[in-house]
Amino acid sequence: MSKNLVIVESPAKAKTIEKFLGSDFTVTSCYGHIRDLAEGGLSVDIARNFEPDYAIPEDKKEVVNRLKTMARKAEEVWLATDEDREGEAISWHLAEALGLDKFTTKRIVFHEITKPAILKAIENPRFIDINLVNAQQARRVLDRLVGFELSPVLWKKVKPQLSAGRVQSVAVRLIVEREREIINFKYKSQYRIYANFHPVNSRGIISEAVLKAELPHKFNTQELARQFLESCRSAVFSISDIEVKPGYKSPSAPFITSTLQQEASRKLGYSVTRTMMIAQKLYEGGHITYMRTDSVNLSESSITDMEALIRSQYGDRYANPKRYTTKSDSAQEAHEAIRPTYVQNHSAGADDSERKLYDLIWKRTVASQMANAQLERTNVKIDISTNLDYQLVATGEVLKFDGFLKVYLEGRDDSEGDEDVKGMLPPIAVGESLELIDMQAAERYNRPPARYSEASLVKALEEWGIGRPSTYAPTINTIQKREYVTKSEMEGSERSVGLLTLKGPALAREAKKNSFVENKTGDITEEVLKENFGRDKGKLIPSNIGVMVSDFLTEHFADVLDYHFTANVEKQFDEIARGTREWQEMMGSFYSPFHKNVVETLETTAHVKGERLLGADEKTGKNIYAKMGKYGPYVQLGDTPGEDEAIPKPVYAKMRRGQLIENISLEEAQELFTLPREVGMFEDEPVIVNVGRFGPYVGHQKAFYSMAKEDDPYTITYERAIEILQTKRLEKQNKTILEMTLHGKPLQVLNGRFGPYISYEKLNVTIPKSIDPATITAEQADELIEAKKLAPPKGKFGKKAAPKA
Repeated sequence: MSKNLVIVESPAKAKTIEKFLGSDFTVTSCYGHIRDLAEGGLSVDIARNFEPDYAIPEDKKEVVNRLKTMARKAEEVWLATDEDREGEAISWHLAEALGLDKFTTKRIVFHEITKPAILKAIENPRFIDINLVNAQQARRVLDRLVGFELSPVLWKKVKPQLSAGRVQSVAVRLIVEREREIINFKYKSQYRIYANFHPVNSRGIISEAVLKAELPHKFNTQELARQFLESCRSAVFSISDIEVKPGYKSPSAPFITSTLQQEASRKLGYSVTRTMMIAQKLYEGGHITYMRTDSVNLSESSITDMEALIRSQYGDRYANPKRYTTKSDSAQEAHEAIRPTYVQNHSAGADDSERKLYDLIWKRTVASQMANAQLERTNVKIDISTNLDYQLVATGEVLKFDGFLKVYLEGRDDSEGDEDVKGMLPPIAVGESLELIDMQAAERYNRPPARYSEASLVKALEEWGIGRPSTYAPTINTIQKREYVTKSEMEGSERSVGLLTLKGPALAREAKKNSFVENKTGDITEEVLKENFGRDKGKLIPSNIGVMVSDFLTEHFADVLDYHFTANVEKQFDEIARGTREWQEMMGSFYSPFHKNVVETLETTAHVKGERLLGADEKTGKNIYAKMGKYGPYVQLGDTPGEDEAIPKPVYAKMRRGQLIENISLEEAQELFTLPREVGMFEDEPVIVNVGRFGPYVGHQKAFYSMAKEDDPYTITYERAIEILQTKRLEKQNKTILEMTLHGKPLQVLNGRFGPYISYEKLNVTIPKSIDPATITAEQADELIEAKKLAPPKGKFGKKAAPKA
């Protein structure tokens, strides 16, 4: 055993750091948190000034015992957990659990896992910062108090097995309120005018280039738009003014946690949780600085390194060192932004996903130290001889110097790509005329607010001051795991849009040249097109139970669900971290009114039914209801019989994904009762499509075959249903090696992902290579099954757990 024991959070981190320290140091891992509030109760003694009751989880006892043994043998113990409050709390819990002196045990922190950073930390140790620990304790205790007291209220008043949380419930409320904005959005259409021209120079030569223009004014009706086109039938179009203005675009600041999550979502399609997992690996591998940060600060040495790289690789003109400052009062400027530890390494990472994220971080960081891009913005005004009240406008941008754009351009939400510089305009001059190709009046609808993606929800939480870098990913993961919110595809709806087209001389000439149907100059054609609207993919949509829980909590616990309250709590945590406030005092000021509200709500509020009468069915005259049931939302045709047995039992149908109890229409509900649906006969048996507990399926001969996500049970054709049936049958045949009976019960030998195995009574047993799965006997299978039953279960870290006494 070495003289010095260094304890970090992960084995990967330990492996990297051990390379930098000599033989006098042993680096080991505690595998993250080793203590937490005890399970099975509140574990906070409110009467004793909110004293927490911490316990070591069962799966961490072996780790703690190992660390105790190592700590006793070492002359010095160094706690090297992460530099944030959570990391500080882990160090404190280690000191408590291992019996270390919290006032003498050395604590070291570093922003990056590089040899200079680790050696510098060893040279400058400190002690555990109890203020940071208390800030983390305050967060943990407050969250336990809220969850422990609110969850039983939900069980009794809404539905069993629900849960609430201080930050997660506010995040769900954001999503619910955005969905309601979309539901209540009033669509309005206007007609926008677009025109395409061929420039005509002073010698009368018509260019093949196209100049695209638009009318700044919009028309509220098709008739007004038509009148405008009518006025342009015989018009002469000419360029009256060309205004050229210089402009510039500045690079974005280096990444912090939230901006990395947003950009990785836009450009790489990564979820917030996946981004943080990949970033953790890059950090532990020594490739990037610490990934949980709200500071855009960069170290002086990194700025110097990047300036040298930019000058050598791109030229002096591209270098423009900058020092960014964080606007947030709570940001810790001593921390750094997320940047490469060695900017000279253009690529890093153990796999493709790590390399892609590293490339994003590298480009963003280097671009932040580069010169502005220089643009030339051009506005062209076009006169209409027959309509002096209006002018068409053409705009364009010319990139004069690319600057930081040579390396990186920030993505944008809800955009198809990252192209941010408009196209160049064709050669034109003031006074020149233009030949009209066509002019269109296109009906355009206004757009509702966009649903939140994971990335834009992070942005909203950050703007409100809700949560901190370490909480964004867990919060978003929790609300999806508990099915308050789903990330799914909304199909959207179809609507008609009008399009009027005025044919210009150029279009008529082209049509004549190609022997098309005659197109006369000045003709105005009218079309009705179809467009899909409301379709969304990968956005966060509240579930019915999410809406019910959010509404109940917002009504009865308005303070806790208030955005400003949640943000203010974060500020109080910051005060505790700075040592300007006692954490128990904060708990006391919160808990008394909160607990009183909990008691009153339990005593006075009625149970939430979660149902809505939609109206009467047009065929039967029976009432149709939308309700929340044990397995999710459904619609009910007919009243519940109750004690009156004369009333026939109602008919039920499961609601479709994305349908909400509060806004499903009577017509949509009636459509749900069309299932189950017989689509035809196959092998002399009917083929049925329906929706079950596990989703839509095709049923045939007492067998059930799940449909693909893109299949709709309400519209699926007979041909597609048979295709699903036959494909699933073939898959099962290819997977099944052998079928037999063992002890009177069915046994299958199947081909699995990791090789052949036995499937018997919900037990899967691997078949060893020494046995041919195609000729395995019932006796051999029985022996393997019994051996599996006797084998002890495996623990969290892959080791077999000791059998219970």
